[in-house]
Amino acid sequence: MHATELKNLQAPLKEKYREKPESAVITLKAEGKVGEGISCKIETGRAMAEAGLHPATGGTGMLACSGDMLLEALVACAGVTLQAVSTAIGVEIRSGTIKAEGDLDFKGTLGVSKEVPVGFKNIRLYFDLDTGATDEQMASLKKLTERYCVVYQTLTKGVAIETKYNSSI
Repeated sequence: MHATELKNLQAPLKEKYREKPESAVITLKAEGKVGEGISCKIETGRAMAEAGLHPATGGTGMLACSGDMLLEALVACAGVTLQAVSTAIGVEIRSGTIKAEGDLDFKGTLGVSKEVPVGFKNIRLYFDLDTGATDEQMASLKKLTERYCVVYQTLTKGVAIETKYNSSI
């Protein structure tokens, strides 16, 4: 795709977001199921993911959105960490569902508004568990899962990212 094609594709969306700013705020979601052993099954619908533009930025919706993939990574990591923690502290989880959803304002992503930050405005993480755990055990599961989930910690604490761009001549 060339720059002109992309601009033409996104122009109507940008105009829509200028006229109706609330239409640029989209909630992305991901869900995973606690699996056998220490695992979490993420429903992606694809054996191999190919990332592309979200429909709110001109994509077709046929390719995986990186925002969805970020939420899926959070769900997967939280699910695996939850199972590792529950195994370590002896709390049986018969089954469970972990869900993440996050709100994006695409006016920032498309440069419609410099005041709107690029990225998720907020993310919510839900755990629905079939377990006989006591309130004290549930508090421990929450505390330890949040403490040891790599993706959760990365998102909540932030991380410096170094970028390098190489060009071959």
